[in-house]
Amino acid sequence: MTEKEFWQFLEQRGKTSMTSGYTITGGVAMDAVGEYLGGHALLPKDYDNLTKEEIKEIGELLFQKNVGQKTKEAVLILLAHQVSEQALAILKRYNLNPDKGLIIFAELALDESLMWNE
Repeated sequence: MTEKEFWQFLEQRGKTSMTSGYTITGGVAMDAVGEYLGGHALLPKDYDNLTKEEIKEIGELLFQKNVGQKTKEAVLILLAHQVSEQALAILKRYNLNPDKGLIIFAELALDESLMWNE
């Protein structure tokens, strides 16, 4: 799956409803948390219904150097919401060497995935 195909994939599925909120800026970590929470608005309506093949294809985007940060953020959030050992394994692998600007974001996604996969 390409980056463009990923965004088309999300668009075709429609958006989930989300409660809005805000965070007070308090440094890099707090800003990352706010971005992570706000990124949940990108989740498609059936975000928890991905096939194993879709999880694999989407997860591969995290390891491609030419994929943009916003796309990787959306991928992390989407994978974090899968009740799937496969998605959890992808997030664990990515957290071993996340992109510099996504370290906190990746940790939050992994923590959320661990919660969903308890």
